Amino acid sequence: MNINIKVHLHSRETNFLQSGSFPVVNSEFKKDPHWAAAIAAYEWIQQIQNEFGSSKDFRIDKVVYNGDNDITELIKKGRPIIEDDLPF
Repeated sequence: MNINIKVHLHSRETNFLQSGSFPVVNSEFKKDPHWAAAIAAYEWIQQIQNEFGSSKDFRIDKVVYNGDNDITELIKKGRPIIEDDLPF
C-alpha cells in the first residue's frame, strides 16, 4: 500500500515543500496509521537532509500524509524506532 506524504522543511534560509508517494506495510498501517506514516516520512526526511547536506538551520515545519493527517509532532518527538529481528 502507498501513502502520499508532504513535508514542509526549512534549510539554508529557505522554506520548501517536498511531496511523494511511499510504500508502507499494509498490516502496520491498519494497526497504527500515524506510526507507519511517520516511519516512512522520517526515512524520507533523512534522505532529503543528506541530499541537501548538513545545514545548521535545517528544521521540519510540517509533515502530513494522505491529505491532512498531521504527524509533525510525532516526527519531531524523535526518530521512529524500527524493530528488526537480527540475531546481534
